[in-house]
Amino acid sequence: MDQLPLEGMPRRLYACTPSRLNNWLDCPRRYRFTYLDRPAPQKGPPWAHNSVGASVHNALAAWWREPHERRTPEVAGSLLAKGWINEGFRDAEQSRTWRDRATEMVSGYVASLDPSAEPVGVERTVATRTSVLALSGRVDRLDRRGEELVVVDYKTGRRPLTTDDARSSLALAVYAIASSRMMHRPCHRVELHHLPTASIVEWEHTDESLARHLGNAEEIAVEASEADERYKGWSATTRPRGAAPAKARGGDRTPPAVPPEIDAAFPPRTGPLCSWCDFRRHCPEGQAAGDEREPWAALAD
Repeated sequence: MDQLPLEGMPRRLYACTPSRLNNWLDCPRRYRFTYLDRPAPQKGPPWAHNSVGASVHNALAAWWREPHERRTPEVAGSLLAKGWINEGFRDAEQSRTWRDRATEMVSGYVASLDPSAEPVGVERTVATRTSVLALSGRVDRLDRRGEELVVVDYKTGRRPLTTDDARSSLALAVYAIASSRMMHRPCHRVELHHLPTASIVEWEHTDESLARHLGNAEEIAVEASEADERYKGWSATTRPRGAAPAKARGGDRTPPAVPPEIDAAFPPRTGPLCSWCDFRRHCPEGQAAGDEREPWAALAD
């Protein structure tokens, strides 16, 4: 028999990352597929633009871990080539073309940096708690400029960025809050470094604007947490306590058949992003919302 929560007992904190919160905002159904269904539904093929982004991020992180004397554009390019992720491209020629482009992006970017300006953190995990959530995430780079910390996020997408992208980013704001709390230094500036255009967009938050972002994160957490609890309550009644999730047969993982009241807690939020969804094959509404994209479709010409 399930125990009811005792009145007055503190609610369990919702453990999350900014990606999890944004997943809920973008599409509750995709959120369910990603975080709750077990075994997780089969994803579509890997995306080439994700391969480019991951390769660039990995190369930059590795570059900062090199000794000062080896932090050169040539070393950055070799790290990119060595760690190139060859997934999602149309063919070998397209992969080589983009490897060369990414090498130029990374080499050109690090040429603008001071290799002796040691960051406070590279791929640094930061975390913070409130009365509602326990949030953690990984910052691409955390700089110290004077007495303040600065959150730096690398971007490799083809769309040029604007100041509004930095200002409105929930992830950057909560990273700034978590960094400040962990390291006991003020952190208000967030920056997006867009490698394809060699540009930087920045935003200087106030304490009030950071608080608004954190309050927004808490509101999202409450919604997602309530849906999680409904799903877990249903799941507990369909699987004996302690039993492992059923194994997928033949590698074809499909979402479990959930009752209408559970499905209603995770409605699809259709739109242009449906064409790029990893779980499109499992979502009729998403299929109807837009045409399927090739894995390399997000790459610039």
